[in-house]
Amino acid sequence: MRYYPTDLILAVELVEREISAEPGSRAARLLADAGLPGLRGLFDSAGLAEGLDELFGGLSQYPWQPLIDTNDVYEFSPIGTLVLDDRDARDTLRGLLLGWATGNEIVIRTHRQPFWHELMDLLRQQGLPLPAGRAVDAHAHVPDGHLVEVPAVVTVPPNTTAAAAAGPDTNAVRVRLDPELAGDRAAATGAIFTLDCRAAWVHRLFHRDYLMGTRLSAARSRDTDEETGRLGAKLRYLVQRARRTPYYRDLPPVRGLEDLPLLPIMDKADLEQYSLPFSRALCSGAPPTGEVLRSGGSSGAPRYVVYSRTDWHNMVREAIPLFYELGLDKGDRLINMLYGGKLYGGMTTTVAELSRMPLECYTTAQLASVDDILMLCASFQANAVLAQPAMLLPLLRDAKACQPDLKIEKVIYGGTPMAQSDRAWLREQLGTHVISSILAANDGAQLGYQCGELSGTLHHICADYNFIEVVDQDGNPVPVGEYGDLLITSMQKFEGPLIRYRIGDCGRIFQHDCGCGVSGQVLEYTGRSDGQIEMMARRVLYSDVLTALDVFGVSRLQLEITSLAGKETVIVRTESPTALAAREIKDFLAEKFPALAERHDVDADLDMFELVVECLPEGRLPRDAVSGKIKTVIDRRLR
Repeated sequence: MRYYPTDLILAVELVEREISAEPGSRAARLLADAGLPGLRGLFDSAGLAEGLDELFGGLSQYPWQPLIDTNDVYEFSPIGTLVLDDRDARDTLRGLLLGWATGNEIVIRTHRQPFWHELMDLLRQQGLPLPAGRAVDAHAHVPDGHLVEVPAVVTVPPNTTAAAAAGPDTNAVRVRLDPELAGDRAAATGAIFTLDCRAAWVHRLFHRDYLMGTRLSAARSRDTDEETGRLGAKLRYLVQRARRTPYYRDLPPVRGLEDLPLLPIMDKADLEQYSLPFSRALCSGAPPTGEVLRSGGSSGAPRYVVYSRTDWHNMVREAIPLFYELGLDKGDRLINMLYGGKLYGGMTTTVAELSRMPLECYTTAQLASVDDILMLCASFQANAVLAQPAMLLPLLRDAKACQPDLKIEKVIYGGTPMAQSDRAWLREQLGTHVISSILAANDGAQLGYQCGELSGTLHHICADYNFIEVVDQDGNPVPVGEYGDLLITSMQKFEGPLIRYRIGDCGRIFQHDCGCGVSGQVLEYTGRSDGQIEMMARRVLYSDVLTALDVFGVSRLQLEITSLAGKETVIVRTESPTALAAREIKDFLAEKFPALAERHDVDADLDMFELVVECLPEGRLPRDAVSGKIKTVIDRRLR
């Protein structure tokens, strides 16, 4: 069984709360009765979390650490049984906590066996899975145990010379105090876990193996025996962090993934009501220095999304391996044409992520022009583009017309689906061999991605980042493989947490053994939950209409339905690079979809329904000013 450092942090947090909030609590009495009140300051869950996050290169990625330049990973594992000799209780406690955080069994050789037994029992009182631990006689022999020397924390007086500060103990953790803090031991130990996690002694508590040729996605895919436990640990940590917010204050603790369906569903109206700028009910007080983003508002009122510093780091850590999966490689030269501005995060987030990768990136945002594309491809040998199809395809067609030998090797896109006709044009006209989609939600960032083996609406799921459930309209789970509404639980976002949030999209999830080497769940994404029109008791799905019109080379589609004086009108607007005949499209749709035929099974004398087709040149459908997206379904009967 693997143990997770986040569970140890939660255990420390409980004892920390007891000590600070309840002077007569079991924890406070234990330290007082043992004459060890100085241990109180070491129950510092925030400091422990900060130190461990730095030690592992990301708590939320444990037991792996993805490498930026190679797309390989390190894997962490415990060394076994650690033996601590209890000479100074403060040093012993540091050894216990950091030894458990790295997954090791702990044996304390001590004359204070009852004290350490009760302290370990205190840390276990929540029932969190922690490694084994026991206290034995000070002179006991521990077979196969690894003796750990925990260095003392030495406070160096101000104005001490370097030679004098070195002292005889070369292993000590030294803190030189500012003169104004002289004598303040609490100030000296306030950052002790961060200092420890940078020290050599802690790095000897675990193995760190370099898995050459192993991607983060592949490592997680192969971790089948531990997957439930790994995701359960993430959920436990998320729920406890979320309970710091007023909105989630009364959320019950969870044991693991099996308890997720017991938690309430958050709808879009809840998110808008309880988040900024209207409310701080979803604010936890986590350290800032992240970002505040907003949705494009293409499907409703804009929503504001707050990221703490840890949230932001987690997003970047998870996104870099994902970009490799999408087909980017070291040395690529990428034109980033995603939208930015007005707090919209498409460009903001990707700049933070791509700036850490071994790529040359040219961020034009939505201001990219045909001349920009031609110049960057000619002068900088740009070979890849990141954009939304609604903006990208018209520009690329114009650029191709100006420069017939134009080539683009890789197209990474998000926001809206790409028509099969557009994918074919990219391959045939631009020689594009990588065409990959990234699926994301404004509120929760990346949900899934396409490798080189997936296309269309199929995406690998980023379950360690956003766990996805498929439910019916009442919130009940649907059978595996059936379509339903998507709920996301953002496992690594702790400010403005999203737990079982109904994002307004539909799809289905099923198991798939992919040729890329990643086996597990894939999501077939079918679009917005409101991506359908219903009239005369019949229903038409937007995705079905778009797929059917692929034979005409339609790139983008918009459906609008209105009602006036008892008559319903459906307006089908197409956008394509070639001229289309509206009459031909109308006849085709009426035959393909009976619900769109103007003759329904009602009195023929009643003029109750009309189908209108408008065929527009590419780039003529209105784009959202913030996100660049096209509103796919407009139902004016709802206004």
